[in-house]
Amino acid sequence: MLPKLASELRFPIEFFFADDISPIGDNAVSFRSLARMSAKVRDAALHAGEIALQLSEWFDARFETPCVDLPDFKDLAPEAAAETLRNEWGLGERPIGNIIHLLEAKGARVFSLVEDTTDMDACSFWKADRPFVFLNTNKSVEHSRFDAAHELGHLVLHKHGDPIPVGKEVEIQAHRFASAFLMTEGSVKARYRNYATLDTIIADKSFWGVSAAAYVRRLKDLLLITDWQYRNYSIDLSRRGYMRTEPNPIVQRETSKLLPMLFQALREEGTSKYDIAKDLRVFTEEIDALVFNLAMIKVDGGSKSDASSCRGDKRHLRVVK
Repeated sequence: MLPKLASELRFPIEFFFADDISPIGDNAVSFRSLARMSAKVRDAALHAGEIALQLSEWFDARFETPCVDLPDFKDLAPEAAAETLRNEWGLGERPIGNIIHLLEAKGARVFSLVEDTTDMDACSFWKADRPFVFLNTNKSVEHSRFDAAHELGHLVLHKHGDPIPVGKEVEIQAHRFASAFLMTEGSVKARYRNYATLDTIIADKSFWGVSAAAYVRRLKDLLLITDWQYRNYSIDLSRRGYMRTEPNPIVQRETSKLLPMLFQALREEGTSKYDIAKDLRVFTEEIDALVFNLAMIKVDGGSKSDASSCRGDKRHLRVVK
């Protein structure tokens, strides 16, 4: 029966003899796209998150990574929080380059969602003073960038909501934060032109690395276009199919910078992803699915290190923005 159970659930037999994994609990997690998300998808994401926590702890036992630098802005309005955070991080008015790299540089752990679904965009939570973000890699790059900023909004605005506050208003707050964080008021107004056609908007939205729909909404929120213009632009976007497929898309998907550094350091000492999987009692595919499929494929020679020998000699890694 046990081999059949392991095969059906896609976990090695050893997994079922490991210590119990501490559950995350859905009341501690911010889910994007909660309205259309099934309980099955939610539970699968939670359990994958628990394995990601184990992987994160495995890394923490061997490496020193960037300290957490995400302040608590629960008393600020979303736009004020976005502006304050930009100032604290020294970002000024410039567009955000790779937002995953930025989050990692500030101590967040960013993983990819394991479930192949369109019903969940992203999720995030705090665990032991460490923020975690999970992104859906099936979305467009522009959509994924906004999701990452949205989850950052939850992390700084709703950190001490234990349990995490839920509801439409909370999602609107995170959405407003993401919009202001990615497209600052000063930069948008500085580049704004009296747009005659949607094509000029599509050309300009790439400056901030956002979707055309998100840019049009930002123009409306800053009162640079009227409600009537916003409605017409939205209708035109939908008519052209640009609500489903992004025009003038970003080609290069953003992925982790920290994880390849960790895997490379392990590879140099002779530790493979198979060793990691064995320690965690999972299949290597489970790790690949969590780390944007960035894990090393093989080890070029060298002996494999005992995991216990690494604990007293942590590697120091610093993510460069």
